[in-house]
Parts: sequence; C-alpha cells; structure tokens
Amino acid sequence: MKSFLSLAFAGLSVTALLTFSPFTKAQWYESTGHANVQNGDTSAAKSAAIKDAITQALVFSGARVSSVQTLVDGVLMQDQLKISSHGEIQKIELISENKYDNKFAVTLRLDIFSQTEQCPQNSFNKFVAVTQSQLVHREHAKMGQIFDVSKAISKNIFTSLQKSKMSAVPIAYYNNAISVDKYFSQQHDYSNAQLEEISSRSNAQYVLLSQITSLSTSDKLNNDYAFWQDEAYERSYNIEFALFDGTTYEQLWQNSYHTQAIWPFEKTTIVDVNSDRFWQSPYGQSITDINQSVSYDIQAAMACLPTQGKIMHMENSKIVINLGKAHGLKKGQMLSIAHHNYLTDAAGNVMPHTITTLNKIRVEQLYQQTAVAVSIDDKPLPGVQINDVVEIISQNL
Repeated sequence: MKSFLSLAFAGLSVTALLTFSPFTKAQWYESTGHANVQNGDTSAAKSAAIKDAITQALVFSGARVSSVQTLVDGVLMQDQLKISSHGEIQKIELISENKYDNKFAVTLRLDIFSQTEQCPQNSFNKFVAVTQSQLVHREHAKMGQIFDVSKAISKNIFTSLQKSKMSAVPIAYYNNAISVDKYFSQQHDYSNAQLEEISSRSNAQYVLLSQITSLSTSDKLNNDYAFWQDEAYERSYNIEFALFDGTTYEQLWQNSYHTQAIWPFEKTTIVDVNSDRFWQSPYGQSITDINQSVSYDIQAAMACLPTQGKIMHMENSKIVINLGKAHGLKKGQMLSIAHHNYLTDAAGNVMPHTITTLNKIRVEQLYQQTAVAVSIDDKPLPGVQINDVVEIISQNL
C-alpha cells in the first residue's frame, strides 16, 4: 500500500523560491491533516486533508515553498501556498486515513529535503496575543444577526494557530472588543500604550490585530419562482491582519484575505455563530479555510523573529525574567540585556529605543513561564533595572 502511494505521490513537486546549496539534508516528518466533509464529498475532504498535512510538514520543516502540485486519486491538483521557507519533498507515504464525525483525517510521512542552515530563533517559542477582530461595517452582520461573529472568528484563528503547534504560540485575548482601525490607517497614528498594555496583560511579546472589512451578501442566487428551493445567498469574508511587537511597537507583518461562499440560511433566520451549524456550513468552512492559511502565514512570518522578555524582579546578582520552559528555555541558556528607553521625534511621537549592554546572564532556575538567571561571573549587574529587555543569544548550552 505504501509503495503504491509513494508512486502515486511521485507527481508531487515543490518549486523552491531559492536555489538549493549543497549544504542540505533530507529528514522524515509525520503530520496529520484534517478537513470537513461537505455534502458527503469525501474525495474533496481527503484532498483538503492531504493538503493540510503537507502544508503543516513544510512549515514545520522550514521549507521555503512557492507552489505545490499533488497527485491525489489520479488527478493532478495545483495549490498555491503562501509560505516562505526552503525545502523540497522527496517522498510521501500514507500512514492512515480516517473519517469521523463528518471530518476526514489523513496522516502522512514526508521525506523533506531542507537546508540545514535555519534561523536559530525557530527553536524558541514566541507568544502572540490574539485579540478580538473588529467588524468595520456592523450592518453587514444584519443577515443572520451574526453580530458576535468578531469574537467567534478570533477564537477560530486562535484555535488554528494552537493546532499548528509551531514556534508561534497563541494567547487568547479576544474576550473584550478593542478599537483597531487606526492600526490599519495610512497615518499609522495608533496607540503604543495599547500595544504595551495588551503585551503586558497577556505576557505575550507579539500582538495580532485584525479587522473584518466585509461580510456583505449578494442578491438571492435562486429564482423566486422556484418556490420549492431553499433560499441561498453568496456572502463575502474579507479580513485584514497586522502583527506588532509589543515592546518596540514595530509592525512586523500585514496581510489581507478574502473569500466568498454560499450562505445557506434563510434571510430571516437568526444564526448562532458559535454553533456547529454555522461552522459546518459552506460559509463557515470557507472562513475556517482562510484562517488556516492565516495561521500558516503567521507561523512563517514569526519563525525567525527573536524571543525576548523582560526583567520582572532583581535581587543582587539574581534576576527573574518572564521567559521560561514554555518559551523553549533550558537551564544554562545565555541571554543578553538591553536597556529599554524612549525617544521623542520632532513631531512629538514617542518611539522605543533599546541599548544593548555588555551584560550577559545565564539561566539557573527554570519554571513554566519564568526563570531565575544570574550574571555569568556572579557579580552585580551595573545599570540593569526592572523592565530591561532580555534576549536569547545562545542555542547551545
């Protein structure tokens, strides 16, 4: 069975964005992809699950891929992936496939030929606060009375990031609505204080903001004279994202996504956006598919970002920092210290400013979210103070 599938998947090819150097190696990865079965179409669900499994493996391996062609059930399918990494798939084996609760799961084993030289930051976890998305046009939620959709979509994005289990670790911060429109304006006159507050309250270095720009519906698709048919409308889903560093307030990534799908509910039906009925509908599934792509894009964008923390407490040569096991720290890890300061430009804008010091510290005691570190020579650290920035500088212990 495996040998047959290996031949069947021989049609899978990966087009790399960069030319491979001789310093590459092959490595086996195992990943499981999931997809919902729509209208009993298990073949389409299987293809979607295979794509999901392949994408997960590529992102996890650090492959820089522009497009993937897969041969599924004898049909050549082309899928454009928005992933930035280096790699090439040599072989795919099907480990298992399973249909359960109207879902399809496929587990694959992939031999990925990737460059050995990857950014060391990818070995450490970066926490990102997933905030509640803002609905720009509330009138778009009138059909179905889906005014709570912002929170439901943000929860769906959080779940997608959580399931990817890569270096970007989501922190739920979507219970309360926040105003985000200024973060997406061309003037960039957003609130640094708000970013810092979100980062501090969630203990997340990075902050993900989003706004839903359209949930508009088209005219009814079916004919009024076809009274025996259920009402059907086409509804759009347009959303924008921006990723910020909660310490430097710098915008690190921004992208927009859009799709449309059938809204299968009657015009006057009130739809619960937290129900399976909504999320298993063609429209809900289209949102999930977009959010899955978003999660992979965010993981790729954050893979090589630094893992930084802050000094929370000091006592002689010992320092308590807000990084721990959950971030990938190990006992003996080396970190640098930078002073956190602010500069004011001619227009009165306050900008963060960090000055890297010569001080180095070593992790001595390790906890889940915090750690105790000491200076490498066990002497007091001159000029170091609470809220100074610490950054991992050594992967090797």
